[in-house]
Amino acid sequence: MLGAAMGAGFGLLAAAPVLAGPFEFAPSPQTDLNRVYRVDRATGEVGACQFQLKEGGVGLTVCFPSGEGAGPQTPSDYSLMPSRHEREGGIFRVNLRTGEMSICYVFDDKTVCTPQVK
Repeated sequence: MLGAAMGAGFGLLAAAPVLAGPFEFAPSPQTDLNRVYRVDRATGEVGACQFQLKEGGVGLTVCFPSGEGAGPQTPSDYSLMPSRHEREGGIFRVNLRTGEMSICYVFDDKTVCTPQVK
């Protein structure tokens, strides 16, 4: 009986909905760039990280914090949308509620974004 109760409990856990995390990740569309962008889905804050070789070692993860225009925006529902342009190093930040967009990219060791427009 205890085994049946435990089995039912695990079944309920497995059936529970999985909540989406606060971040979304997407790669840069540029095919020879190993960069991944991150957006906070609620605030629109964008950052980026990439792999960098380290002489005589395993390598490093190098991250570029939010700079001009990439910091928190008006609370909403944000997403990332790469273009299909294989030489584009940036990515679009889209506001799914308002339809506004901006392009975000790495500049001077910071992730920056253009002003949002519709």
